[in-house]
Amino acid sequence: QVQLVESGGGLVQPGGSLSLSCRVSENIFNFNDIAWYRQAPGKEREFVADINVGGNKKYAGSVEGRFTISRDNAENTVYLQMNSLEPEDTAVYYCRARLLRQNFWGQGTQVTVSS
Repeated sequence: QVQLVESGGGLVQPGGSLSLSCRVSENIFNFNDIAWYRQAPGKEREFVADINVGGNKKYAGSVEGRFTISRDNAENTVYLQMNSLEPEDTAVYYCRARLLRQNFWGQGTQVTVSS
């Protein structure tokens, strides 16, 4: 069974930065893409960013220019560098690995942006 483990969440002030990690139990090149999603209280889960097997990256408009997705192939880990954080970024952040029509999810990590 594929396992994804997120880490790096926490409490940060507005304007601050955090770096999230998603460690995958298998070679990340086994998957079509690996993405970050987030879910704020009372809202639906939404797409944040992804990186595909070819290294192409996509971002949600709300995080473009502030967040950066990257990967460490040797460590089977995908990162999300988050800068200029805003209270609206407060959410549980999830990592998702996609293989054709199969999706594998991590347990999530809480990010709270507050003064």
